Amino acid sequence: MSLAIVVLLTGCNKLKDEPVKEHKPKEIESVQKGKVEFPNHFPLTGMGTKQDISDRAVAVMVNNDPKARPQEGLDKADIVYEILAEGSITRFLAIFQSEKPEKIGPVRSARKYYIELAKGYDSLYIAHGYSEEAQKMLSRGYIDNINGIQYDGTLFKRSSKRVAPHNSYITFDNILKGADQKGYSMKRPPEPLVFLSEDEQKQLEGTATGKVTVSYYNNNNFTVTYEYDADLGKYKRYANGVQTVSEESDKPVLLENVFIVEAQHQTVDNLGRRNINLDSGGKAYLLQKGLIQSVEWINEGNRIIPVLNGSKVGFVPGKTWINFVPTNPGLTSFVKFDSN
Repeated sequence: MSLAIVVLLTGCNKLKDEPVKEHKPKEIESVQKGKVEFPNHFPLTGMGTKQDISDRAVAVMVNNDPKARPQEGLDKADIVYEILAEGSITRFLAIFQSEKPEKIGPVRSARKYYIELAKGYDSLYIAHGYSEEAQKMLSRGYIDNINGIQYDGTLFKRSSKRVAPHNSYITFDNILKGADQKGYSMKRPPEPLVFLSEDEQKQLEGTATGKVTVSYYNNNNFTVTYEYDADLGKYKRYANGVQTVSEESDKPVLLENVFIVEAQHQTVDNLGRRNINLDSGGKAYLLQKGLIQSVEWINEGNRIIPVLNGSKVGFVPGKTWINFVPTNPGLTSFVKFDSN
């Protein structure tokens, strides 16, 4: 009995002498500010999260023909590039990392400059079809990719509601399945973009602008309008006067940043296909918090980045849409905005 008591007391003294280990919670609440600080931030939106952020980016070519609208999955894209594919027809490169839509599409064919932009985020590149130049890039392994030409009817499914080439879709599960089949790693997140702090957002300068319109050669089908909703603190997107929403859920595309850049375009064939100079940099408009400011853009590792007076301009945390317009006739011809 006495031996048991001695052992128990010795154990208690030992516990008292040992330092107390601190267990840091994954989520730290600031009582003073009433805010929650998150341990992780998504690299392409800057949004805080308790989730793991190690997933690889996936870049999907999305059809923008009027027959392909409304599209599926665009509301969940971190970044969308909108660029002329041929003539006055634009196409989207939608980049997903923070959110994974159940289904994406209609999926469309690859172009050289879209592939280069996808490479900037070390994305797995998804397309259905390709131009001759794009096919050469993909076949020599420029970027990890899955193409509907090889997987039509297996990883890619055709919708009976639309006609080809406006009816090819892929699920995110099938993207992961295809990546596994081809031995691609899906656990390497992109390097983070630069984002503004709350204080920096309060100090934003520019012209108060409620609505901005981008017209591609006066083709109404591809005329884009961005309207700032002050209550939401986000931009709504419209194409030919119709709000851009998800096909199945009807959820709208809502954006924190709209970046409109001017780049050199060159028509290369009788179908109106183009080469676009992604390296030259040039003039740009940046829309944030209901303000528009004139900036410039640079290509940094195949990422299109806003700069002002030689310094990078951060994005507001959230989603971003990037429109390219030709230098001829340029921003002032393609872009119109209404001041408040």
